[in-house]
Amino acid sequence: MKNGRRDEILKIISSEPIQKQEELVAKLKERGYDVGQATVSRDIKALNLVKVASPGGGQIYKFLNGSDTSMPEKLIPVFRNAFVSCDFACNAVVIKTLSGMANALASAVDAIDYHGIIGTIAGDDTVLVICRNEEFASEVAARLQAEANGGT
Repeated sequence: MKNGRRDEILKIISSEPIQKQEELVAKLKERGYDVGQATVSRDIKALNLVKVASPGGGQIYKFLNGSDTSMPEKLIPVFRNAFVSCDFACNAVVIKTLSGMANALASAVDAIDYHGIIGTIAGDDTVLVICRNEEFASEVAARLQAEANGGT
């Protein structure tokens, strides 16, 4: 039941923009899944869904493709301590770091298996992440910001 529901969540968010958990609960109920918001919240976390900027404004849930999108445990403190902010434009993500920490943070990003990332370039306090397309850059920026905020 759980895996079927989670598969359905992935189908829903890939076919229509979902901005709130309540919307997802309603869509699941329409499809015969009697779930509450708490269950959907747990499913969102288990599926590693992130909110990304919507072309029409606001934010929508998306699934980051990739075989392993988790950061190795030993690099998480490095990443969180060095990270200042990030944003994206077109297919590039720009990460601001503490002075002198860009190489360490770029190494942490490189260790993540994001198939949409082509590569990283590090300066002193800035990392440039080149992605395959704008949509993926948006997802990567959201995911990195979430990781910097404790993985939530």
